[in-house]
Amino acid sequence: MSETTEITQLVLRERQGRDRGWWDQMRACFAEEATVRLSWFRGSGPDFVAASERMSARGDTAVHRLSPPAVHRRGERALVELPSLIEMRTSLDGVEVDLTSAARLNYRVERRGGRWLVMALDPVYERDTLAPVHPGVTLDVGPADVEQFRAPYRFLSYVFSCRGYPVGDDLYGDDRPGETARFYDEARVWLNG
Repeated sequence: MSETTEITQLVLRERQGRDRGWWDQMRACFAEEATVRLSWFRGSGPDFVAASERMSARGDTAVHRLSPPAVHRRGERALVELPSLIEMRTSLDGVEVDLTSAARLNYRVERRGGRWLVMALDPVYERDTLAPVHPGVTLDVGPADVEQFRAPYRFLSYVFSCRGYPVGDDLYGDDRPGETARFYDEARVWLNG
């Protein structure tokens, strides 16, 4: 198997493990010192797996619709960008809703002991939508309800806040192109490091 294929399979297995609740598979993808910085979680890779398992046990599940990843490899390191749609079906005030959040999942990957492992996971949020599942049902969420949240992940922030998950406003997003450009620059420095 080529290095690019191995790296691609690593990030796809990480997402598959998350979506299917295959926690051992997901856990095996992360280095012990890996860092994860998402809308609802900040911490280590192993802690992210444990938090994901608790989230799933509460009934808060999502699936990720993935596009082909772009892999940039240099020696024992690689950067992977995996475009995704994060889809979550939940209920808000008794109304069944679909949340869809578009993001580019960015992985830093390193070969350790002969196998590739995730060292960091950071998304860049693009946009999101929130809609009732059933046509004709009114969802009572207006601009004033979400004005405190940043545009690329405002509905995701709203839904997660309603479900009891704190969401930071300091994540990478297309609404802050300077910060996002610096993030990509730092990733390239790490790759060539």
